[in-house]
Amino acid sequence: MNYLAFDLGAENGRAILGQIENGRLTLRELQRFANRMVSLHGHLYWDVLHLFAEIQHALQLAGREHLPLAGMGVDTWGVDFGLLDRDGTLLANPVTYRDHRTDGMMEKVFAQMPRAEIYQHTGIQLMQINSLFQLYALVAARSPLLQIAQRLLFMPDLINFMLTGRQVSEFTFATTSQLFNPVTRTWADPIFAKLELPRHLMAEIVEPGTIIGTLRQDLANTARLAPVPVIAVGCHDTACAVAAVPTQREHWAYLSSGTWSLMGVEVREPVINARSLELNFTNEGGVAGTIRLLKNIMGLWLLQECRRQWSRDGKNFDYEQLMHLAANVRPFRSLLHPDDPTFLHPEDMPQAIADFCRRTKQPVPQSEGEFVRCILESLALQYRRVMEMLEELQGHQIEVLHIVGGGSQNVLLNQMAADAIGKPVLAGPVEATALGNVAVQAMAMGEFRDLAEARAAIKSSFPIQEFQPRDIEPWNAAYQHFVNLGNPR
Repeated sequence: MNYLAFDLGAENGRAILGQIENGRLTLRELQRFANRMVSLHGHLYWDVLHLFAEIQHALQLAGREHLPLAGMGVDTWGVDFGLLDRDGTLLANPVTYRDHRTDGMMEKVFAQMPRAEIYQHTGIQLMQINSLFQLYALVAARSPLLQIAQRLLFMPDLINFMLTGRQVSEFTFATTSQLFNPVTRTWADPIFAKLELPRHLMAEIVEPGTIIGTLRQDLANTARLAPVPVIAVGCHDTACAVAAVPTQREHWAYLSSGTWSLMGVEVREPVINARSLELNFTNEGGVAGTIRLLKNIMGLWLLQECRRQWSRDGKNFDYEQLMHLAANVRPFRSLLHPDDPTFLHPEDMPQAIADFCRRTKQPVPQSEGEFVRCILESLALQYRRVMEMLEELQGHQIEVLHIVGGGSQNVLLNQMAADAIGKPVLAGPVEATALGNVAVQAMAMGEFRDLAEARAAIKSSFPIQEFQPRDIEPWNAAYQHFVNLGNPR
């Protein structure tokens, strides 16, 4: 049986063909395409029509191969959305979460509704990128779009609507918005009422594994495909990635490593209390009735943006070259807090890092290798800090950290993570998001009985690399310096 997974990330999108035979999974990339933020009149947008054109092309590629598709599913990055009018017409390109429109919105919202009250209703980490603050920014600006909008659809829901004609919101993605209550599993109506947000825009919620509908006839005809079920997978990409963690232990944590590092544990019920608020943890929906108790860490965005700036300056490095440079400079020369707000959308990331080091009275990195090492060591130390928080919130020790996603290929960072946390790190699979997407489709179609069977199949199908902690003492000393820089939350 063949399943088509559309995995749309903040830098690129991919169409991945998944096949399951005799309990083993294989993946094949049909198409890869760029996704980019477009700057216009001072705002940053996603070119969603470009993305959908690429999806249509991928469908045609599948049709040319005469592939019988048992299903297809879409996952994307979190929080962003588009607005539709009463005819289902997209009113504007979706604004990206890195746009400046949410600057200052958290303070304005908290003046009307205390942060503790918002957290009690949603259990979501308070970050200015969240959908709540994006929607409030539209209300505060009296955007004319809200006068004619009839539906708000998050990015994967918007793509699913384009594929099927049905307007719904998938559970795992809805939980990322800070507009949803994970305990009642409904939209958080008190937030809409208190902040005077347009509640009528919100769509019906569907669970992961729901068949939304079949591929629209015109799209199927153009691609020469038979009617294909379009399945609501864990439409938030991290939900898919966590579904693919090949774990067989009881006490484990995951790290979905990419542009963002999302680190957490899988629980059965949301953890919403004064301490989880103080530590700013999030409760996002998972597949098969699970909750992902996690923390967002800025992740490899810092490295990506440094590389982009160096390219603008005429210095072109691939990631392998940068890792080599980082491995050959002095360790622990400078550290930073990856989640410092100055790193969210700086014009020049190396300059932002240099400014942070000056502010905290540390040596400023001089070479590209020193910048990269500063970023990687700081990420590893933040992983340790978050793991300590997770152990406190759960009341037991974590035995192993699973690193999945594209960042799991970074051998240097994986070893740093093992040394920093003092626990084994299991890296892989790299294609966790696409695998989770395919696995949820297969569960919906009855090919896997449950999540445990899907994870066992993934474990037997893809290699996992193990990293044991080596030289721990220097990391213990560095951790004290890291904590003493200030509050790393």
